[in-house]
Amino acid sequence: MGRLSRIVLLVIAVLAAGWIALLAVLPDAPRTAGTRASPAVRPAAGGCPVQSTSGSRLIVPVAGVARGALADSWGDPRENGLRLHHGTDIAAPSGSQVLAAAPGTVEKLFTSAAGGTAVYVRSPDRRWTYYYAHLAGYAPGLHEGQGVTAGTLLGYVGDTGNAGAGNFHLHFGLTRTTPEQHWYEGEDVDPYRYLAGQPLPS
Repeated sequence: MGRLSRIVLLVIAVLAAGWIALLAVLPDAPRTAGTRASPAVRPAAGGCPVQSTSGSRLIVPVAGVARGALADSWGDPRENGLRLHHGTDIAAPSGSQVLAAAPGTVEKLFTSAAGGTAVYVRSPDRRWTYYYAHLAGYAPGLHEGQGVTAGTLLGYVGDTGNAGAGNFHLHFGLTRTTPEQHWYEGEDVDPYRYLAGQPLPS
């Protein structure tokens, strides 16, 4: 090997060593102001990652309604005290947009005498069910199995079911479930504190 070749190899080795040393001392790339870390994921059955719901914050599920305008109606008497209210009622003009409070999958489109036209959305980790009732109608094309993000249009405020004619509001219900439970199972939870900004518990 000639002298020139040895000099070239020496220069390359010095440059490579310097580059490795520089990479070792550089700090991690800074986060852009206002960004948040990605939500935690865990493997689901079949190995697919599932977004964890714990620590998530719900958005107000009616367009144009501020958190401060919400009232806690959990436990209010209904039907002359025969039953207690399990949810948060959000008054709004007829036809106001009803939005997904959190990401998930549309698990059931359902109509009943009590809830009227309603949507059940299941969280990605299947530990929460979000219930939207008394709708005037569904968003165009809404279907079971559809994935939604927070803010996705689900339907429109109405007075269907037992809301009472002209009593336009969204009944928002929150149910804690286990992953194997069905859309109609689980434990009802007062959603008010979470709509007011408290993160969902783990």
